Amino acid sequence: MAKFWNFVFFQLGWFACIIGAANNQVLWPVIGTLIYLAIHIWRSEYPQLELKLILKALIFGVSTDSLIANLGFLHFQDAWPSPYLSPFWMWTLWALVASTINSSLSWLRGKPILGAVLGAIAGPLSYEAGIRMGAGSWGVGGDGQLGGLICLAIVWGAAIPLFFYWHQRHVVVSLEQKQ
Repeated sequence: MAKFWNFVFFQLGWFACIIGAANNQVLWPVIGTLIYLAIHIWRSEYPQLELKLILKALIFGVSTDSLIANLGFLHFQDAWPSPYLSPFWMWTLWALVASTINSSLSWLRGKPILGAVLGAIAGPLSYEAGIRMGAGSWGVGGDGQLGGLICLAIVWGAAIPLFFYWHQRHVVVSLEQKQ
């Protein structure tokens, strides 16, 4: 049942942040999402490991989204905290994705190829949906959308298996330290 609720809250957080960004009203969606993430971490079987995974995914996501945006392939609405970084509401979305690794996406554990394929398809489609809802736009020029989709497919194709690897590595190290 926890996996079901994780999926539901992921979807609610995604829609809330996207709709909020499209309407320049991200404060409450971000606060709600952060509250959910805090509860998710607190209720996790390994809260410290879950927090480490979420923080690593957050750094990965902010770095890659900021790079793609600064290369001119992607533009986000509501650029707070800086026009050179992906917006804060996107940070919460990366954290939300990380919260699914040990819950609603746990069925992908041990299947890195499937995770990469799923990430390379679902990641860019998620951005396309967000753009169509008004949370951003593709870069200027004829190749902005294609270039952006290719960049996102590479990023997300790497992200999902990488997040599983990071979590597994943390679990192994944690178990070794207890022995």
